[in-house]
Amino acid sequence: MKFGKIDYLNLLPFHVYLKRSALSSYKKAAIEYKKGVPSRQNTALRRKSVDAAIISSVQSSRKNYKSLDFGIVAKHEVKSVLVRKNSPPQKDAASASSNALAAVLGLNGEVIIGDRALRAYINEGADKFIDLAKLWHERTNGLCFVFARFCYTSHKSACKRLVRGFLKTQKNASIKIPRYILQNYSKSRQISQKDILEYLKLISYHIGKKEKKALKLFLKQVKNLKK
Repeated sequence: MKFGKIDYLNLLPFHVYLKRSALSSYKKAAIEYKKGVPSRQNTALRRKSVDAAIISSVQSSRKNYKSLDFGIVAKHEVKSVLVRKNSPPQKDAASASSNALAAVLGLNGEVIIGDRALRAYINEGADKFIDLAKLWHERTNGLCFVFARFCYTSHKSACKRLVRGFLKTQKNASIKIPRYILQNYSKSRQISQKDILEYLKLISYHIGKKEKKALKLFLKQVKNLKK
């Protein structure tokens, strides 16, 4: 199975799970090889260069995709999907969902996502940005926002085992980030270990009834924009 990996901090617990799992060394190498930003994974899955990937939620409803109850969810604020205040309109090429969310919310500034956005939020201050997940939460009477979702086109059983195993660790709160991995990510992303751990508290991964309700509303609003 060829799997596409989003190489952002918000999936760090999943990356740790993959390293500890019983996957063969070949499959682990393949996962590392296919890493990239969400928009790149959208293209890879569509072109069938990967069999499964965590892709932008706005792309997850394609008829030829099967989805599982695992994704990147912000219950309230997120700090890594932002629009810069008082800036000219500019989409972030890395994420389809974030650009679509900004449009749904009627925001026209610069969209900035991922680790780059989190670093800017920390270094420049929250008052310079609009947190899109937080604004969505406020305007929808408390709904979360699903930024990405695990989708696949083949290897159904393997995908289900992978997702089930990871979500079980989240339910039991058994995933700990090894110090050496945390140090490496902190150095490469230029974000302190403390800030990384605080950020991960904002992210959840299980897509249940409430998350599906929020995603359905978002996809409906995106569709309405295109009319």
